[in-house]
Amino acid sequence: MKILIVGASGTLGQAVAAELGQRHEIIRAGRHGGDVRVDVRDAASVEAMYASVGELDAVVCAAGKVPFAPLAELTEAKYLEGLNDKLLGQVRLVQAGMNHLRDRGSFTLITGILTEQPILAGACASMANGAVEAYVRAAAIELPRGLRINVVSPNVLTEAMDAYGPFFRGFEPVSAARAALAFSRSVEGLQTGQVYKVW
Repeated sequence: MKILIVGASGTLGQAVAAELGQRHEIIRAGRHGGDVRVDVRDAASVEAMYASVGELDAVVCAAGKVPFAPLAELTEAKYLEGLNDKLLGQVRLVQAGMNHLRDRGSFTLITGILTEQPILAGACASMANGAVEAYVRAAAIELPRGLRINVVSPNVLTEAMDAYGPFFRGFEPVSAARAALAFSRSVEGLQTGQVYKVW
C-alpha cells in the first residue's frame, strides 16, 4: 500500500511509520518536516499536499493540537484554535482526501482517552475528541467506493509522561509502539466506523 501519515515526525507518528513501514510505502507529512509539508488548519495546504502525492491507499493522521487550560480560562478563541486543528483539520483530511484514495482505501484518525475519561484542563480536548469520533461513525455510512474510516483512541503515551504526567495521575500509559498496532489494524483490516481504544 501507499500510505500517507500526517504528523509522522511526532512520537506517535514515528511509531506508526515504523510499524506500517515494514510492509508498505510510507509518505511522511507534517507542519515542520517530512516528505511533504501540510498545515491541517489550512484547507489550501491540505489540497496542495494531496495534489503533490498522487493516489493513495490509506491516509493516517497522528496529529492534532488542542489547548490545555482550566475551564474558566478557555476563551472562545482558544476553543476555536483547538477545534480548527484537531477536529476540522482531520475533517479536512477526509473531505479533501476522498478523491485521492483508491477504491477500498481508508482513513484512520486520532482522538484519545479524554473522550471518555476527562481530566482537569482538558475540556477542549474532550470536546474535540468526541466530535471526531461522532464524525467517523457518521462518515463511515456515506463514504463512496468502499472507502473506510476509523479512529484510534490511545491513552497517554509512555513517551509523553515527562510532559503530560501531572495531568494523567492514575492513568496507565501505553507505549507508542502499542498504539501504532491499532493503526495497522485499521489500515490493514476491513472494519469501518470503529473506535480502536488503546487503554
